[in-house]
Amino acid sequence: MINDIKVFYALIRPYQGKIWMSAIFGSVGGALTGAGLTNGVERLFSNVFSDDRSLSLNEIMLVAAIFPLLFLVIGVSNFLGAYLLHSAGLAAIRDLRVRVFDRLQQLSFAYFQNKASGDLIARITGDTQMLQITLNYVARKFITQPATIIGALYFLGLKAIQNDGVLEIYLCLAALPIVVFPIRHFSRKLSRKAIKQQEEFGGLTQNIAQNLSAAREVRAFNLEERESTRFRDRAAHLYQSQMKVVKYGFSLPPVIETISSIGLSIAFVIGYYQGVAGGVFTGVFLALYFLYTAVKSLGMFAAELSKGAAALKRVEEILQQPIEVAEDPEAKPFGPAKGDIQFDQVDFSYDSSPAVLQSVNARIPGGSICALVGPSGSGKSTFVNLVPRFFDVANGTISIDGRDLRSMPLKDLRQQIAVVSQDPVLFDDTVMENIRLGRQDATDEEVKAAAKDAFADEFIKSLDNGYNEIVGERGARLSGGQRQRLAIARAFLRSAPILILDEATSALDSESEEKIQQALSKLVIGKTVLIIAHRFSTIVSAQQILVFENGRIIDCGPHEELLERCQLYKSLYQRQL
Repeated sequence: MINDIKVFYALIRPYQGKIWMSAIFGSVGGALTGAGLTNGVERLFSNVFSDDRSLSLNEIMLVAAIFPLLFLVIGVSNFLGAYLLHSAGLAAIRDLRVRVFDRLQQLSFAYFQNKASGDLIARITGDTQMLQITLNYVARKFITQPATIIGALYFLGLKAIQNDGVLEIYLCLAALPIVVFPIRHFSRKLSRKAIKQQEEFGGLTQNIAQNLSAAREVRAFNLEERESTRFRDRAAHLYQSQMKVVKYGFSLPPVIETISSIGLSIAFVIGYYQGVAGGVFTGVFLALYFLYTAVKSLGMFAAELSKGAAALKRVEEILQQPIEVAEDPEAKPFGPAKGDIQFDQVDFSYDSSPAVLQSVNARIPGGSICALVGPSGSGKSTFVNLVPRFFDVANGTISIDGRDLRSMPLKDLRQQIAVVSQDPVLFDDTVMENIRLGRQDATDEEVKAAAKDAFADEFIKSLDNGYNEIVGERGARLSGGQRQRLAIARAFLRSAPILILDEATSALDSESEEKIQQALSKLVIGKTVLIIAHRFSTIVSAQQILVFENGRIIDCGPHEELLERCQLYKSLYQRQL
């Protein structure tokens, strides 16, 4: 538990000024509860309700006024302590969410290929929300309850000195150490159950995310009932995990209360046989009650800490994930590039999977068009994904203009490259802003010029709001061809020296494809273009064609030469005749 406390304190350390102020106010409230309130009650019963009722009306009114004033001070202190503490806790969780999100931006594609997006969303939202609840509860109890315990012990010690027979009452405190054992037992159980609960929540979130992203397919294949059944099963598993957390979380207080009640009963019996005065015993009994209540709260503190620690563990897994595509701290600025790309004995595999690329050697001269062909899974997309350093090679080197990619700042490297993928992603924003992603400082006129180059201007103007039309999540309000042309316009706007087209014209009709090829013929002047295409009509004019098979480049050259000497290329080409 001590380690968990240290971890939580590390989260809120940047706001320790507020934490210390909160501790001061919380300590005032706790001490006044443990010592001031008990002392006031003791004096009330000793003086006001004694057999000798000799107090004047003014004295009685003064005693009566003390309690509202005392509760006011306690209430204000607790409010200020809680307000400052929540302010620090919310800020700490905000910072943690930003740290996790920033970390995700630094991780390579390989990480996301092995992780469900819904689970990652759950960690950033659900787990951090659990942390926020834990942080607020735990910190508040950790500040106020020790002060209550100290205040109560101070009052009890004072009464033991002033009154005979009181000291024997404190034999009931022997029950306190027993509380430690159920706290440890339930906290360990709760931690494991809480981790399982958060994992189930991540699975439920993933189910939702997957269903929403596949809304069209679900309806096209009549999968509504199947998806509902899967979601009900997920929800049921989450419910079962949550109930186990509830079971262990709420089993602890009755155990502590039972032990506490035994201690208080012992105190009652001892106080009676010791003949302690009623007023004094009332104050002592109340102090013992506050003491046991504070101990119970600290027991719940341990239980909440276990749940928060489980959530924090899942968040920390992201923060501690190593950055596979790391930037050299001594990397020197790079650019603008001429675009000469060199692969030298490159090997690559995804994690422990078989090699996707093996001993790949290739040189793409700057300003040339290079096409990549081969069967599916032969390594074409992996080849182009290595150029922007989405992944790092296992062996060998990749260089641009003679410089190893790993010696360049990632931002400088990727600034030299524009990518248009087979399935372009558009954000839920305007047409204008989606194109502007290619170069964020571009003017509206430059954006429109890029759209014209991609033959997208005409259909954009036909939209209700033109360039200010919201395209929907992933461009759902546009057709496939329209989305593709916006993505191509984005790449044109970037005007990078290296252009990667991964089936970039696959969603276009013949007329649009012809126009795009005409535009490309103008844009490739002085640029290096890598094209992946299964339709040979888009690549026959390339100066160089790389033929892939089983992760190797088995031949390269222009179209006519490959038809004569490369059997695989000839076979792939003839299939489309």
